[in-house]
Amino acid sequence: MPRAFVLINVESGSEGTVLSQLRSISGVKEAYFVYGVYDIVSEIEAKTMDKLKEIAGMMRRIEKVKSTLTMIAMTE
Repeated sequence: MPRAFVLINVESGSEGTVLSQLRSISGVKEAYFVYGVYDIVSEIEAKTMDKLKEIAGMMRRIEKVKSTLTMIAMTE
């Protein structure tokens, strides 16, 4: 099953709102507020790569999301 980790930067002060919206998206397995270069780190999973891309796109379209970095996880 395709899986990816998505690092997200958001507008200052909107972390809680964005985190809540992320957790409501089907396919988002985990999402955490973090300190450092990025504001939120999440793990997504889907049955196909096309669906995985769709989930990542939904995340990018959340209001207050400034940028994302998607890292597709490989098993081998």
